[in-house]
Amino acid sequence: MRQLSRGGDCNRARFVVYFSGKEGDSTEKKGIKQVAQNRKARHDYFVEERYEAGIALSGTEVKSIRAGTLNLKDSYCSVRDGELFVHGMHISPYEKGNIFNKDPVRDRRLLMHKREIRKLHALVREEGYTLIPLSVYFKNARVKLEIGLCRGKKNYDKRATIAKRDAEREIDRHRKEWNR
Repeated sequence: MRQLSRGGDCNRARFVVYFSGKEGDSTEKKGIKQVAQNRKARHDYFVEERYEAGIALSGTEVKSIRAGTLNLKDSYCSVRDGELFVHGMHISPYEKGNIFNKDPVRDRRLLMHKREIRKLHALVREEGYTLIPLSVYFKNARVKLEIGLCRGKKNYDKRATIAKRDAEREIDRHRKEWNR
C-alpha cells in the first residue's frame, strides 16, 4: 500500500508494509535446515527427552557441514569436568581448508546451560540413560545438535517395532487398494 505525504514534499512516498501469514508455517520460515539424522539411534534406543545444544566448531568444519559431509553413526555424548562433549561424530575435512582442517573425529564441545548439563549428568550416571545425538541442523545460521536422552532397546523391542511398522504398511496398502 502506498501513501503520499501531505505537505510541501509530494515527491517522497511513504511505504506501509503489512506482513501476512501465520507463524510456524514451515521450518524454512524459522530458519531451520536439517543437515543429518541418526536413524540408527531411533532404531536402537527409546528416546525419552530431546534437547538442543550448540556446537563449538572451527570455520572449515562449518563449511564442511554446509556441504553435508557429516556422519552421526556410532556417536554419543558424555559429561566431563562439567562440560558436555560429543564423541565419534565424523565431519569430513573441507576440500579447500588445507592447514585449517581439524581431525574429523575429534571430541567437540557442546554448548548448553550449566543446570541442563548437571541434570543430564545425574540422569546418565544414576538411571541408566545415555545421551545420543539425533540430528544436526542449522538454526538461524548456527549449527545445532539435537540430543536425545535415551534408554536402550532389547532385541524383542526392536522386533516389536519392526512388526508394528510392517502392520501399518500393510493396512495402508489395503486402504489404497480399497479406495481405487
